[in-house]
Amino acid sequence: MVTQYGIKYAVNLITAHFGDLVAKVCECLLRRGPLTLQAIVRSTELTSSQVKNSLLVLIQHNCVQAFILDQTGEHGDGAKQSTQYIALFDNIIQRWRFPKFLTMVSKKLDKQCVELLEGLLQHGRLTLKQMFDRAKSGQNEGDDVVQEAFVKLLNAHFIERCPASEPVLTNPTKEEEAARKRAAKSGKILEVQETLEQRVVEAAMPTEALRFLFATETEPTADGGKDKSNSSSVTLGEKRKHDAIESKAESGATDEQVVLWRANIDEFIRHLRHKACIENVRARFDDGAVIVFGAMLEATRSAEKKVKTENSVPLSLSSIYEEVIKSEEGRNITFDRVRASLVQLSCPPFVKAANESYSVDFKKIIELAQHEEVESIVLKRYGRDAYRMFRLLSNSGHLLETDKVADATFVEKKETPIILYKLWKDDYLQLEKLQIGVKQTPFQLWKVNKSTLKVHVLDEMFHAAFNLSQRVAFELEQEKELSNVLQDKRVNRLRKRLLLESSQMKLDDAIMLFHDF
Repeated sequence: MVTQYGIKYAVNLITAHFGDLVAKVCECLLRRGPLTLQAIVRSTELTSSQVKNSLLVLIQHNCVQAFILDQTGEHGDGAKQSTQYIALFDNIIQRWRFPKFLTMVSKKLDKQCVELLEGLLQHGRLTLKQMFDRAKSGQNEGDDVVQEAFVKLLNAHFIERCPASEPVLTNPTKEEEAARKRAAKSGKILEVQETLEQRVVEAAMPTEALRFLFATETEPTADGGKDKSNSSSVTLGEKRKHDAIESKAESGATDEQVVLWRANIDEFIRHLRHKACIENVRARFDDGAVIVFGAMLEATRSAEKKVKTENSVPLSLSSIYEEVIKSEEGRNITFDRVRASLVQLSCPPFVKAANESYSVDFKKIIELAQHEEVESIVLKRYGRDAYRMFRLLSNSGHLLETDKVADATFVEKKETPIILYKLWKDDYLQLEKLQIGVKQTPFQLWKVNKSTLKVHVLDEMFHAAFNLSQRVAFELEQEKELSNVLQDKRVNRLRKRLLLESSQMKLDDAIMLFHDF
């Protein structure tokens, strides 16, 4: 979901990384949705050359995707095709998380992999030859070392082939058009645009057989030629048939002399999502349950087709135990202990059991974590009494009258409506008035609308992230100006900035919980 402060935050990131000109084009696309080149020129009042160069930068760094909209005439006229550009909000906000991605690779792989990934994150898209050249200019590493690091990243799915440059998207169906009109009437235009963004991304994505395919015969070596020493292909995941690869080559997917690669953001977010789920389990259960839960995530990760998977694929008890004992800490756990841990994890239902198989309930874990985060915000901002009221209404799931809220939370009846009004004014509660008699005062009924509250809380988080990023930029400018002053003042400035950056990291974890997970 794209909120108003989410757009401001994204534009601020683009401004910091690429300047005002590129940010102006990006903001135009974020606010207005998909546009043709001519429409962007008219809207931004920039020259055609400026807009083209800005779009090239944004496409190079995976922040904008071009696509061809195939519009068939209403009365059977010929199809009309136009190239449009859409801003990829999700990819834009990931740019702040690049240090997290590099840290993750440094822990799981080696230094060469980190350097290779750093180049991809810095330049957006690179060919293998460009990766070789960059590695040689840096530390004089051989082609074999770079290729080995490349294959490691590919095996871990941390990098992938770039999407199609201009996928063809057909007109929405009648049902989709009807849903769009209903959304427009209810003021949910931004949610519709997000659905369109997902359609474009899916249309541009290479097939699974090609996304993580490294065909050595088509990749250039460091001197620009082809490597004839090995005409086999290194494939990842399940073994694929050679004729399937050849059929894709006919469509121009593998017969190009140059194949572009980029970081696979989905895989990094999937790892961060799993890490957040493990931490949630760690806060509630013992180490044994955490080890079993982590083993289930490791065993089912490759089967997840999208980041926001609601449930993992089911595993038998034997399969779970087999995965548990792969780790050193898991070898101390017995078969019966694994079974007992699964029973523990079933309440709350973090793990669901059916037909002697077990699966992770990601949806329940994330929803519970989101709920606890909102409760924490209410407690810090409005106090203990407001927290008890909010929790009561959230758990009840239906409308409650003011006096019932006061009785259930043991709060003074005079204070109750004041606190409830404050929560309602800040969009944390929903208020409905029930008129029974003409002369009687209407009853005030309160409830928590979790779907709208989630959007509101996320927008507040983007607002805070926007403010923090501007403050950090200000502190950096101040540090430059104070380069010639006393050492103590510079140290104090540095401490303040590091504290702000630490707050940014924690806030970004909360944003991921509500937006990416």
